[in-house]
Amino acid sequence: MVHMKEQQAFYQTFLAKHRLPESYGNSAQVNFEPVAQAILEQQVIKQAPYFVGVNGCQGSGKTTLADYLVQWFEAQGKSALAISLDDFYLTKAERRELAEYVHPLFKTRGVPGTHDTALMVNVLSSLAVGKATNIPRFDKSIDDRVELSEWTTITQPVDIIVFEGWCWGARHQTEDALDAPVNSLESEQDAEGIWRRHVNTLLTTDYEPLYAFMDCWLMLKAPSFECVYQWRLEQEEKLKAKLQSSTNKASMSGLMSPEQIAEFIQFYQRITDELLSRLPEQADVVWQLNADQGIQAWTARHTFSHLNSISHSEGE
Repeated sequence: MVHMKEQQAFYQTFLAKHRLPESYGNSAQVNFEPVAQAILEQQVIKQAPYFVGVNGCQGSGKTTLADYLVQWFEAQGKSALAISLDDFYLTKAERRELAEYVHPLFKTRGVPGTHDTALMVNVLSSLAVGKATNIPRFDKSIDDRVELSEWTTITQPVDIIVFEGWCWGARHQTEDALDAPVNSLESEQDAEGIWRRHVNTLLTTDYEPLYAFMDCWLMLKAPSFECVYQWRLEQEEKLKAKLQSSTNKASMSGLMSPEQIAEFIQFYQRITDELLSRLPEQADVVWQLNADQGIQAWTARHTFSHLNSISHSEGE
């Protein structure tokens, strides 16, 4: 572990980068650092690229957690990389084609079926054996993948890869579970269930096999799906503020209004509910969030079960 002064410098730098309050750093030291240390120990044992799967609904803080882990591992002298499932979205043109030939709802990015899983296989397989790898990048402000020249190029083997996504870890439901719509979007725009059944099929055939790459699973668990709207709204406001302060004002065309967000999150409800009910019993580490995104408590199991003796509860 780094010395106290180096540790303080690490947290100061990280908090400044993400414009986070000191309370986040205090919470991270108690709730995230022990897990990071345990992952580091597992990678040393494996002596090969170690994959960490991170699940959390929109606005749960999974991208910030992934970056925290990467920065922390690098501070310990390890090479690390954060990858977002979002960067594997199909291009706008590909989604338009999917919408035309399968179901109109596939024009909107988000659900399984709107990612390039073949590209995911290539990237994960390449990283697993330490090969040079090109990683795609998706620009949400234009709702499209950037040109190949703007992708991230990894030239050296990476010790720890953190792969995060809102539906990363989601599994298919039974056919019976698909019969009844879960919201107005499904009842009005997917009355025959074609869209949700196609999503379900792709979870089975294209997504679940990818989970075998992961060595461990972490989950930031929201109290309920109802929190997603508020968190997603806050996310959009931050992106808007960031773009307003930049020189590229044209990029704001892809931003959503509160009404659009309310409809947009309905795309995610079925799978988010499935994850909230199942994954907490299977993930290696689960951080239970409150409505303000603070960590109430956390639990660990499997290889990380020894961490339960130090897991912490906060009364935030």
